[in-house]
Amino acid sequence: MTLFDKVSRALKAGHDQDDDVVLVDERHLPSRTGRHLEAAVLIAITDRPEPGVILTQRPKNMRSHPGQVAFPGGKIDPEDDGAIGAALREAHEEIGLEAANVRIVGATDDYKSGSGYAITPIVGIVPPDLEYRPNPLEVESWFETPLAFLLDPSNLIERSAIWEGQTRRYGEILWRERRIWGVTAGIISNLRERLAALEL
Repeated sequence: MTLFDKVSRALKAGHDQDDDVVLVDERHLPSRTGRHLEAAVLIAITDRPEPGVILTQRPKNMRSHPGQVAFPGGKIDPEDDGAIGAALREAHEEIGLEAANVRIVGATDDYKSGSGYAITPIVGIVPPDLEYRPNPLEVESWFETPLAFLLDPSNLIERSAIWEGQTRRYGEILWRERRIWGVTAGIISNLRERLAALEL
């Protein structure tokens, strides 16, 4: 069975068990804008014996979420073909990933953030060892983290902080020198629940 088949079956099984899944998001927090803009990210899983996930590090001088680890992605534009089109376009703009190299598995649960976005994660399989070309205006660097590491619940550290006068709980995953937290860690936590049946 191919990795695409394994991930497809596990994702479908995870969504079929909807009543048993407890998801993480920020819906209990008010949006700064009072509404949620639609956005999409690409969870690009590398097709290798030990699959990885492609993540980016945002430049420290960016106005929004400087220095944070993120999936390639952004706001869904009117000309995009929905969430999938936006995720593929943003991945191409940010790291030079060609849409032809992505085999789409499907969408998973939206994640609503306190910063005002309803984010649709799109899961896709990509060939291993592609040459990425980060756009320096949006991406400082990219890296690949083992999928098994991200899906292991023992690697998620629960944290809390005061944000706009409220206690906010969030997850943090430490991979080598990288700190994966906030929305990205939340999306990973939700994906873990949906891919519970995945055997790597």
